[in-house]
Amino acid sequence: MADYILAIDQGTTSSRAIVFDRSGSIVSSGQLEHEQIFPHAGWVEHDPAEIWNNTREVIGKALSQANITRHDIAAIGITNQRETAVVWDKTTGVPVYNAIVWQDTRTQPIVDRLAADGGIERFKAQVGLPLATYFSGTKIVWILENVEGARAKAEAGDLLFGTTDSWVLWNLTGGVNGGVHATDVTNASRTMFMDLETLQWDDEILAAFNVPRSMLPEIRSSSEVYGEAEPNSLLREVPVAGILGDQQAATFGQAAFDQGEAKNTYGTGNFLIFNTGEEIVHSKNGLLTTLGYKLGSAAPHYALEGSIAVTGSLVQWLRDNLGIIDSAGDIEALARTVDDNGGAYFVPAFSGLFAPYWRSDARGALVGLTRFVNKGHIARAVLEATAFQTREVIDAVNADSGVPLTEIKVDGGMIANNLLMQFQADILGVPVVRPVVAETTALGAAYAAGLAVGFWHDLDDLRANWQEDSRWTPNMSTEERERQLRSWKKAVTKTFDWVDDDVQ
Repeated sequence: MADYILAIDQGTTSSRAIVFDRSGSIVSSGQLEHEQIFPHAGWVEHDPAEIWNNTREVIGKALSQANITRHDIAAIGITNQRETAVVWDKTTGVPVYNAIVWQDTRTQPIVDRLAADGGIERFKAQVGLPLATYFSGTKIVWILENVEGARAKAEAGDLLFGTTDSWVLWNLTGGVNGGVHATDVTNASRTMFMDLETLQWDDEILAAFNVPRSMLPEIRSSSEVYGEAEPNSLLREVPVAGILGDQQAATFGQAAFDQGEAKNTYGTGNFLIFNTGEEIVHSKNGLLTTLGYKLGSAAPHYALEGSIAVTGSLVQWLRDNLGIIDSAGDIEALARTVDDNGGAYFVPAFSGLFAPYWRSDARGALVGLTRFVNKGHIARAVLEATAFQTREVIDAVNADSGVPLTEIKVDGGMIANNLLMQFQADILGVPVVRPVVAETTALGAAYAAGLAVGFWHDLDDLRANWQEDSRWTPNMSTEERERQLRSWKKAVTKTFDWVDDDVQ
């Protein structure tokens, strides 16, 4: 009997394979970073071929580390960076262009063109999303309009589109030799093309974008058998049985299955998901309406999401662009050399501002500087920016739901930073809770796959696996909290209206 589930976590900066046992504990893992490609200001790309090669390699690493084979794996789950768009030739398997990453802002002219008739909320009633460079729909349009021959090939039915889950699934199940071209409802809900009620592609919206329907993957549930790993792979004949976009996967891994439950992921960006159950809730406060999960033929669960573009990637920027720290883990020690931010506030609007502002014209700003400010204060301002942005998103969730969150479950790489977690609790005024298994994104994909093949029986099995590791409670006074929030909001306004027609 197979004792494990393998999850493929195709993320923004790396691809990982993690093997889980029945308790949801990590048995082994493999991880490889891939190149971040920046051809122009505001452009962010990945090489899909590198991603697939790395995926195969990390699968081998995870199996080798655990000293197991495909016979020990009951199913494969996939989770992924959601809005990153790959377009490839279905007869050759070769991408026609690099993957355009969710952070990329080059499609703003396409957004403006589509918004000229009805504004940025033109399609929001159907898809739950405003028109923005963030989502994959405009990225497909850019490829069709700017890559030589792409439009003709797409019209002829020769090109396929997918977010990176679809790219991995297609290759894993055979590629040009019968690879499965599918995605799940959570990833489909991030394209701008899927109707929230029917869970199908909307032909009128596709016509408005001028994207051929033949390019798009079949929309499936988040937990079902899509196909089997192809005969020449290390995992041959193992069923691929779960797909969830990374933030929905993290929510699933946190066992936030029910209406009113929520989690916040601290990764390259920050993403708060609030489960609204089987009800579609349209935000009045700058949040996205999205799919939470759909298990087989059961009714879908929806969610509100607050997306923050730059959090962990700001720490990387401090390391790679400024050289203030040697590794991301050094930032906590540097920030602890000072007692506070020295009056400095860092608003990382590198790709504009996402929730709750949705200001594509914003750009990053470090404000409140005096000669007193040193690199310790800047490090602290970098960490605090994550907490402040999260506070604004949670304020929006509380306003939309009418039921204030009383605690927040957290996951992602940044939750190892104890200084950040304490400041997060302080600025929220509610406890912050970290689980024992912090790799909840991969765990959520494993859970979805395991449920589909009977490895776990039901959601109660998964709830029983969740365990608390650490809890931070607020110890900041109300007056100090309000003072800091007031200064933060003032700093945010300084980033507005920066981009003119001739400035990117």
